[in-house]
Amino acid sequence: MSSLLTVDRLTRRFNVSGGEGLRAAQSFVAADVVSFSIERGETLGLVGESGSGKTTIGRCILRLIEPTSGKVEFDGVDMVSLNGAALRSMRRNVQMIFQDPFASLNPRLKVGRIVAEPMQIHGLLADRRSRRARVRALLDEVGLPAGAEDRYPHEFSGGQRQRIGIARALAAEPKLIIADEPVSALDVSVQAQVLNLLSELRARHGLTMLLISHDLELVRYLCDRIVVLYAGRVMESGPADEVTSRPAHPYTRALISAIPSRNPLKQRERIILRGELPNPVNPPSGCIFRTRCPHAVPACAIAKPELRSFGPGRLVACSNDAALPVLAGAGAV
Repeated sequence: MSSLLTVDRLTRRFNVSGGEGLRAAQSFVAADVVSFSIERGETLGLVGESGSGKTTIGRCILRLIEPTSGKVEFDGVDMVSLNGAALRSMRRNVQMIFQDPFASLNPRLKVGRIVAEPMQIHGLLADRRSRRARVRALLDEVGLPAGAEDRYPHEFSGGQRQRIGIARALAAEPKLIIADEPVSALDVSVQAQVLNLLSELRARHGLTMLLISHDLELVRYLCDRIVVLYAGRVMESGPADEVTSRPAHPYTRALISAIPSRNPLKQRERIILRGELPNPVNPPSGCIFRTRCPHAVPACAIAKPELRSFGPGRLVACSNDAALPVLAGAGAV
């Protein structure tokens, strides 16, 4: 397989105006030299707590916000260098499913027009009758009732609105879909239905997906590989089954320990992280996780740990060997 998307040392810095507690205008890094790739037909999970930079990275890929530095290559083309018509053309191939189905749909437009809009923007199916037939087919594919195209978003439940968002993303026939917390705003009873739909669509259309989530259980269910973020930096990456069954980084182990066990007789030992997330305007030196890490040593405050190999296809950003399981094939990358 070849990489469809390559994110190379992506960094996004935000400016913060002076205010209470701030002497003057300052800045913080939301995504700090983040690198990963997605193979064709693969689903990659980008996981971490709120504030870890997941959504920022997804929006930088789409150029909804501009990266401060780094590269985003899609199908061999540098997305960061594109502008105007070239950028619009490339965006046809990268579509997003947004987190909030209540805010991401225009309440003034009927569902049929919402789903047809990507086709109009990108010049697909110029004939109105063909577009309408395509809209009906998409709405049927995502499980919406007949006649849904002639109704407004407010007439649907949250789960149904998210299905509309999925149909809209599919309308442009993209090569890559970025799903940003696609079920976090939905009732628990509806979440499984939407997840099953995404899984079926991925298999049916051979979709490549970037799934952004704070929920490791969800990511393990849908994804082939996982990238774990903490405060804008990659802590660990690797195959989903490997990372969730044998987590390497202390932060990943803490996340895994919080997942309820499927076997009530074999509960996991819960790892409680002490302290608060680091101040993004004034982050700690060295390893960004060291202020909450139960294995931190003085050396952790000196330099940012680089990602290094932890067995086949796995990387971990931890320079303290004592904090890791038995390390295989260690080496900087």
